[in-house]
Amino acid sequence: MNEMTGDDRRLPPALADVARVEFDYDDGDGIDFEPYVAFDSAEETTGWLRQWTGNPDLDGAAYRVFGQDGTGGLAAVWYGRPGRSLAEQPVVFMGSEGECGVVAGNLSDFLWVLADGTGPLEAVLYEEREARPDPTLTALAERHATTPRRPAADTIAEARAAFPAFTEGIEALCR
Repeated sequence: MNEMTGDDRRLPPALADVARVEFDYDDGDGIDFEPYVAFDSAEETTGWLRQWTGNPDLDGAAYRVFGQDGTGGLAAVWYGRPGRSLAEQPVVFMGSEGECGVVAGNLSDFLWVLADGTGPLEAVLYEEREARPDPTLTALAERHATTPRRPAADTIAEARAAFPAFTEGIEALCR
């Protein structure tokens, strides 16, 4: 498992700002995302991961869960880059029905994905999704992001290509 640096459960400033945003599901045309005000505890993350995979030997040390969709699927920072800071780690989604994938290569790119009108669930479920820029999330990304703005579809495709081991690893954990 990937080594974590500390066990701080406070959100970084960018995710703390995301947690203050009211996401509009808009009957399926919006973003299905409920951000948390703090990362889930290590115990909660481990318990969920064990239940989700059916593997009682797992721990959730490589994940910092920071939100969910309406069905209970989780958005998390995954420590897929050993030795790097939390902000440099990819954002992933593990859905309640087993769907999973990489959403963004780092927290900065995740902010731009949100600003383009795509949440973690939508990033995993939809290959093509019409951009629906959100002014509040765009302003938030402009304040915090350190990467350039790109269309969400490009950012998601780039992240998936950079981290194919995430989906392969999750599938192996479920066996």
